[in-house]
Amino acid sequence: MDFLPTLWFILIAVLWTGYLFLEGFDLGVGMLIKVFARDEKERRLLLNTVGPVWDGNEVWLLTAGGATFAAFPFWYASLFSALYIPLVFVLLGLIFRAVAFEYRGKVHSDTWRTVWDWAIALGSFVAAFGIGAMLALTTTGLPLNENGDRVGGPFAWFTWYAVLGGLAVVGFCLVHASAFLALKTDGEVRIRARRLVARWLPLGLLPLAAWVIALAVLNGKWFSWLLIAVAVAAAVAAWVANSKDREGFSFLAMGLFLVVGSAAIFSAVFPVVLPSTLNAAWNLTVENASSSAYTLRLMSIVAAVGVPLVLAYQAWTYWIFRKRISVDHLPEPHDFAPAVGLSAAAPSAGVTGGAV
Repeated sequence: MDFLPTLWFILIAVLWTGYLFLEGFDLGVGMLIKVFARDEKERRLLLNTVGPVWDGNEVWLLTAGGATFAAFPFWYASLFSALYIPLVFVLLGLIFRAVAFEYRGKVHSDTWRTVWDWAIALGSFVAAFGIGAMLALTTTGLPLNENGDRVGGPFAWFTWYAVLGGLAVVGFCLVHASAFLALKTDGEVRIRARRLVARWLPLGLLPLAAWVIALAVLNGKWFSWLLIAVAVAAAVAAWVANSKDREGFSFLAMGLFLVVGSAAIFSAVFPVVLPSTLNAAWNLTVENASSSAYTLRLMSIVAAVGVPLVLAYQAWTYWIFRKRISVDHLPEPHDFAPAVGLSAAAPSAGVTGGAV
């Protein structure tokens, strides 16, 4: 088996893992904005915890998709065409969520903010569920023929594995976000976030554990079971650390659970990148779905230069915004004052806003 296709399979797995770790907590925060926050100040606090980083986290999704397109064009073509409908919903969820982040504070109105709060919550849920469904189907298979084309109607992808994958990512995002809020906030929100982790961690991680165990059973690789054991130990460590008020260790243990669980998933299906549920001979693998050796060599050179720069920039960003925040740090919402020289009637044109 050639080295470069295997290397790029590993790199794409790393990109998806990095995306789920970083975007996971801000998708979870988005979902929690309507069910966890008790008032407007707490909702603003939740948004401010992810405000400096959420758009940078989405770069990992774009990079994972772009790397798949360049390194494994046949994998990309079969997967994205077969899952066209759910991917459209994922994009709509991400678009509405991004617009809501920017527009929510532009008008000092409860109705205005409520509309955008729902856009953030529902957009985050749809994106998390759709990405989970897509990743689950990537590992469990789609009805593909010998040409890599989907067989069946537009909803042939909607299986129990898709639902399991969607619930797995949603559950992980919610628990991961709770651990992040316990680490990033202070005061009452911090205490309640810690309680949320203690109460919901086992249930929230159960679908992801079921997904990993199902793949281990289907593929029968012994090292998958070893990785599962490590992931379970990491989840227990996260729960114990949270109960001892060690939020930083709890958050990192949650990350370890994701990394090891992701390694178990991708290693279980390797070298297959997209199984066919119709005939195993039609599976897409790292060999028959990859680009040319020249393309992979060129991509490797670019990645060797670009990836360390991206990692350094994101590490710097998280370091700069590392301190805890609380509702006491937030100013009261207010209308923007008109600029000097504008007439007194200018505010009536609707140019008002509020603090984020």
